[in-house]
Amino acid sequence: MDILPEGFKGQRVLSERGAVTGSADLEALESAHAFSALAGWRVIAVGGTDARAWLQDLVTADVEGMPDRRSLRSLLLTPTGRIRADFHVAAVDGSFFLLQAPEQPEGTDAILRPYVLSSDVQIEDRTFGSTLVAVLGDVGVAEGPDPVVLTPSVTGPGSDVVVATDHAAGLIERLGASGLVEVDPTDLETWRIRRGVPRMGVDFGPDALPAEVGLEGAIDFTKGCFLGQESVAKVRNLGHPRRVLLHVRSHAPIARGFSVLAGEELVGEVTSAAAALHGVDAIVRVRWDAAREPLATPAGPLVLQNGE
Repeated sequence: MDILPEGFKGQRVLSERGAVTGSADLEALESAHAFSALAGWRVIAVGGTDARAWLQDLVTADVEGMPDRRSLRSLLLTPTGRIRADFHVAAVDGSFFLLQAPEQPEGTDAILRPYVLSSDVQIEDRTFGSTLVAVLGDVGVAEGPDPVVLTPSVTGPGSDVVVATDHAAGLIERLGASGLVEVDPTDLETWRIRRGVPRMGVDFGPDALPAEVGLEGAIDFTKGCFLGQESVAKVRNLGHPRRVLLHVRSHAPIARGFSVLAGEELVGEVTSAAAALHGVDAIVRVRWDAAREPLATPAGPLVLQNGE
């Protein structure tokens, strides 16, 4: 059985040796003293007199009582409960912003437009005129119509600033002058993996159920309805998902695409990997029935993180 990832020859393998695991950028992220412009993130505005009630019936987050400038992780599901989009929804002066990572196959605006029908709802794609900046630090950013400050950040602790692209350079200059460290996407991705946060398009795709990828926290089960509600409830109440994501550490070099084994049986694969101070932190997707078994890659054992 071939248990090395396809095309492995020549692939970069992460390990402590030779990797910049304690860089100043990562230290700034871990100490909440950093910022990063999030290239390509979709910014979709949803307005109109019916916008709040309309979104409440479609997305998994509870937007009915959402305070202004508050952001929540949310999902859009298929009728069978599969994830079509993973995004953040934020209330902004009576309207809403939907913030979505660029690698996802479907935009929230494209998914939602067919449901407008006769509702007083307007959907506007502001992606190309807006820049999203994650600010992970205790530095005040003047609020107002531009920039718009939303809490928490799509990246985790901190805030997001949605600013007109023409004004983004000035904002970035002010944040740098305040003492925050500007970090690049590579360090931001390493920080995500070290915390075990799943990412759509990398760790899971549109075939995944929320329970498989640890995103049931993005669902308000007390809501009256949302797309895919009945299917999600069945999985939650009557069964379990076929696969799950786990946050693990390897003390040997591993990379995305490595096979995950329970004994000699192939049960999954590594979906994300990033160098850590004492090995490699990773996210793995494995069969549900193997999740509590001792796991390994061809390089060596895996250790569950965060008490999983």
